[in-house]
Amino acid sequence: MSRIYEALQKAESERKLERREPELGVPEQPASAAMTTAVADPEDAFATPRFAETPIVTERYAEPSMRRVDGESLDLSRVPARPWALSLPQLPALQDRGPAVEQFRSLRSRIYELRDISPLKTILVSSGVPQEGKSFVSTNLALSLARHKNSKVLLIDGDMRRYSLHQILGCESHPGLADYLAGKATAMDVMQRPEVSQTPITGATPILPNLTFIAGGNGGDKAADLSGSPRFGELIRLAAPHFDWIIVDSSPVLPVSDAVNLARWCDGVLLVARGGVTKFPVAQRAQSELKASNILGFVLNAVHETPEIGGYYGYDATAQ
Repeated sequence: MSRIYEALQKAESERKLERREPELGVPEQPASAAMTTAVADPEDAFATPRFAETPIVTERYAEPSMRRVDGESLDLSRVPARPWALSLPQLPALQDRGPAVEQFRSLRSRIYELRDISPLKTILVSSGVPQEGKSFVSTNLALSLARHKNSKVLLIDGDMRRYSLHQILGCESHPGLADYLAGKATAMDVMQRPEVSQTPITGATPILPNLTFIAGGNGGDKAADLSGSPRFGELIRLAAPHFDWIIVDSSPVLPVSDAVNLARWCDGVLLVARGGVTKFPVAQRAQSELKASNILGFVLNAVHETPEIGGYYGYDATAQ
């Protein structure tokens, strides 16, 4: 009996020694495998704040600006800078003061409050029907987030049928998301930034270098199939470690299914309704279509009666 006990003890000691040896040798292969799992595992796709706050760095991947998903790497320093001609009347978030910019600051604060409750980085913006202002809201929300704490923001035009964000930003629309989802372009091919020398408003904070943009491209009749491609999830996983926020403007949810497909890869959904125009049943149906997603709330757009708060703080909020 004592011999059996001694044999068991010896076997257990050998197993412990085998488990400890890799730690002492620090081989290269396990470190590489750990990095691949942390980035590419679908279970980690939604734990994006952890990627931003505690990135995994090994000797092999010491450069923090590069990550790899399914063989594709992303180096933000190589994103091309192109001339943008901003449509300033459609970008009140770039103003220093005024009722419009205050509304987007308030929306930004609510978004941060929601992130304190649960992980939140990728936000899809949609509406029930066209002409409710979802593109206006998504663009200005992205700019407002980029102005706060120098946050890095990726803005994606996910409306591949009627893509319009490039018109607001005054930049190229191709190649875009549709080209990436179709496998015709890489993530680096479709990303762009404004030229650093551009300052949209004299004296304004130069926030645009913090903004990276992916245009819609032309999905056409294939937009529904493209929106359901798993490559969109790969794009989100690839980009998540590099950005504090990812804002996705999508198609209206009632006429087509594109928004529902894209929302599966996003942490939350903002729905936009137009004041005095959107009918309550339309808002209800839009919410019902996205019931499988995390709906953060509604944004009421084009409300003419804004609260008069400027005098309370001792200055005229409408002064420029």
